[in-house]
Amino acid sequence: QVQVVESGGGSVQAGGSLGLNCTASGAVFSPNSMGWYRQAPGAQREMVALITSSDTVDYAGSVQGRFTISRDNVKKSVYLQMHSLKPEDTGVYYCNANGVFSLREGIYLNYWGQGTQVTVSS
Repeated sequence: QVQVVESGGGSVQAGGSLGLNCTASGAVFSPNSMGWYRQAPGAQREMVALITSSDTVDYAGSVQGRFTISRDNVKKSVYLQMHSLKPEDTGVYYCNANGVFSLREGIYLNYWGQGTQVTVSS
């Protein structure tokens, strides 16, 4: 059974840095894409950064140039380095593993982590 496990996050002052880690444990093959989404209080979940198995990346405009996403296909892990953090970056950050092949079902599945809190104070 696949579980998406996140670590990192926490609280930091504006201008500081934090890192997030995520692993798709139990996955037989590395997911097609992995990424980070966030949800601020009262807001919808939004994409922050995505990376494919071939290292194609995509960022939300609001984090471009400040956040860096990377992955390790062998470890089935994705990382997010966040710099120059702003109060508006505050929210629960969710890891997503998309296109995870299920040997038992013969289909690709999508998994979410339980989320980790990032709080940036001004």
